[in-house]
Parts: sequence; structure tokens; C-alpha cells
Amino acid sequence: MRIIHLSGAAMALLCVAGPSVAGDFDAALSALAAERLAVYAADPAVIAAIRSQNLQHAATGPEEVNGLDKAWRAQVGAGSAPMIDALLQGPASARLIEIRDSGGGLFTEVIAMDDKGMNVALSDVTSDYWQGDEAKWQQTYLVGPDAVHIGDVELDESTQTYQSQVSITVVDPDTKAPIGALTFGVNVEAL
Repeated sequence: MRIIHLSGAAMALLCVAGPSVAGDFDAALSALAAERLAVYAADPAVIAAIRSQNLQHAATGPEEVNGLDKAWRAQVGAGSAPMIDALLQGPASARLIEIRDSGGGLFTEVIAMDDKGMNVALSDVTSDYWQGDEAKWQQTYLVGPDAVHIGDVELDESTQTYQSQVSITVVDPDTKAPIGALTFGVNVEAL
């Protein structure tokens, strides 16, 4: 049994609808991952961007990853953010923005990560560049091609919605090997 942490409006929903609602989120999120998110993980723009970054950073070690993460963090909210701007203006980020916007409020964010857990494309700015220390990457890319990770339902301060991060492994269609991961912030109130 998986425990989901709820508060605020989601807790009110749980109290009104009964105790089965918490489990219903897992079922609905799992179905969403299998039926819809897997299609997005196979998107040619996402695959191409991850492949390209994996090649570009093949020799990048942990110290350099930490340096890139530190540079990203320094640019978040700053007047000048060339690293963030370059990533957000790429074609794969444009595709993730389309995916987010096509969800009609279901998706609050979409993040593509490479084989080291670094951001490849984003629909929205993240607070850090390296996601490799988080379950969204560790429980997908490191687990294998069919892995899905469903995070706890929590209040997202930036969007003021109750969301779960649903993450899936991105698989190279030619080799069938994991090449990265894709995370969706899912507004559970819109399920």
C-alpha cells in the first residue's frame, strides 16, 4: 500500500468523497502514464533532444554536473539567465510547452532529463538543473524502459494546485534502451 500525503483542498476532497480517493489518484495517474504520457515520451522532438544532449555530455563528470547545477541556480530569478533562456528557447522546450498547454490545466509542468539527470527541455523554469538526485529520475531512468514513478500529492507553491509528479523513462526507439526521463506535474484536481 502506498501512502499519499494530502492537505488543503485535496484533503477536503478526501473527506467529502471518502477514503478511497487517495488510492484513486494512483489508479488514475497510472492510467494517465500508460495511455497518454508514454506517447509524449516517444515524441521525436523529445527523443532527438535527449539523444543530442547525451552525446554532448557523454564525458561530463559529477563535478561538472554540479557546476552546471550551481550556474543554473544562480540564474533562476536573475535579470540575465543565458543558460536557462537557451534551454527554454529550444525546439524540444517548445514541444513540452505545447504538451503542457494541450492538457487543459491537467499538466502544470513538463521536464525532460538526460542520462545524467540534467535538464534537456522544460515547459517552465525549474529551481535546479540537475534532477539526478531526485526520485523522478532515479526511479525511472535507472530502473529501466517500463518504469513509472508516481510522486506524492502535494501543494505546488508556484501553481497553487495539488499535483503529483508522474515520471516515465524515455526509451530510444532504435535501441530500446533508456536514454532519459520525462516528468509531468499533474494537477490531480483536474483528473
